[in-house]
Amino acid sequence: MRIACWLLIALLPAVAQELKLPPGLDKLADKATETVDVTMDQSLLQLASKFLSDKDPDEARAKKLVAGLKGVYVRSFQFEHPGEYDQSDLTMLRAQLKPPVWQRIVGVRSKKDGENAEVFLASDGNSVTGLAVICADPKELTIVHIIGQIKPEDLRDLGGNFGIPKFEIGGSHKSDSKEE
Repeated sequence: MRIACWLLIALLPAVAQELKLPPGLDKLADKATETVDVTMDQSLLQLASKFLSDKDPDEARAKKLVAGLKGVYVRSFQFEHPGEYDQSDLTMLRAQLKPPVWQRIVGVRSKKDGENAEVFLASDGNSVTGLAVICADPKELTIVHIIGQIKPEDLRDLGGNFGIPKFEIGGSHKSDSKEE
């Protein structure tokens, strides 16, 4: 399901629209066996990009992309047992993802496996202004929010940088299996 979430992200453009993560999500970290918490605003992204090499083609592309980003926010929790988080933990988040600003454009639900994924885009009427992805499995919950001008095909270049997992789109880049 994690790969499916990143593929959903890879298919969509993203531009700025602020989204506030519910404070209750931090409590889930205490229950989780593994957590990922990436909070990088524009100034931190710019600082981190200075550590990327202009000589390495992949790092140079990622550095160029970061120039247009305003924020990358990832929260991911893996649990030992199903049911250690509740869908109500996401109520406050989903309440922000409503029309007219936000539109749910992808909804994947599996009654058999209990896997769910949603992709939301925000728009100001003329352009896309935000991207939010929620992936909720029985033993895993991941929320991704990317703010800033970026093309879908450029997301692969961010993979492996700034806490964003490495992934492949269309086979044009080879993935490093130890980072998947």
